[in-house]
Amino acid sequence: MSEQLLKTKEALLEAALPHVVFDGWSTATLAEAALDAGISPEDAQAAYPRGGVDLAIAFHKAGDAMMLERLAAADMSNLRFRDKITAAVRYRIEAVTDKEAVRKGSALFALPQNAADGSKLVWGTCDAIWNALGDTSDDVNWYTKRATLSGVYASTVLYWLGDDGEGNTATWEFLDRRIDNVMQIEKFKASVRKNPIFSKLMAGPAKVLSGIRAPHAAVKRDDFPGHWSPKDVT
Repeated sequence: MSEQLLKTKEALLEAALPHVVFDGWSTATLAEAALDAGISPEDAQAAYPRGGVDLAIAFHKAGDAMMLERLAAADMSNLRFRDKITAAVRYRIEAVTDKEAVRKGSALFALPQNAADGSKLVWGTCDAIWNALGDTSDDVNWYTKRATLSGVYASTVLYWLGDDGEGNTATWEFLDRRIDNVMQIEKFKASVRKNPIFSKLMAGPAKVLSGIRAPHAAVKRDDFPGHWSPKDVT
C-alpha cells in the first residue's frame, strides 16, 4: 500500500466517525467523510471499494493496532497467563471509546452478506492477542485457543455495548467470569488426559486431530486456515 493511499484511508476513517452515529457504516458516511476531508469521491471509492463495509473493517483493525501498541508497552512479567489474556481483551475494548460506532459495526456484520467479514475480524483480533502473548502452538490447539477466545471476546463486547455503568465495572466482572469458565474447561481437558480410561478412549480421535496444522507464518499464510495431512498421523 502506497503512503498516499494509507494517508487517504486514515483521513477518511477519521472524518467518517462523526457521521456513523447518523448513517451507520454506509456509502453515505463515506461520501460525507470524503467531503469533510477534501477528498474526491473517486479517491474515496478507491480507498474503500465496498464503502461502509471496508470503512468498518478499517475501524476494527485500527482498534487491534491500538491494543497491540498497549500490550507491547505493558509490563506483564508478574501476571498469570489468564490475567494476561484478560488484560489483552480489556485493552482491545478500551481501544474504542465510541460505543455507537461499535454498535453500528455489530449490526452491519450481523447481516448475512457481511457475516464472514465479521467472523474474520473477531478471529483476527484473537489471533493477534495470542501471537502478542507468545503463542507458539502449531497443531489443533492453535485453533481451539483462538476459537475459545473468540467466544469470550465477542460475548464481552456485546455485554459492554449494554453496560452503562461507570467505569464499565460490570463488563470487566463479566469478562473475568468468562475467563474462569475457559480455565475450568482447560482443567477438565487436563484431567481427561491424565485419566487412564478416558485417555485410551480418546487415543483414536487424538491421533486424527494430531494431523491438523496451523497456517504457515504470517508471510506465508496462503493455506489459511491451515491444513490436515494423513502423513501427519501415520
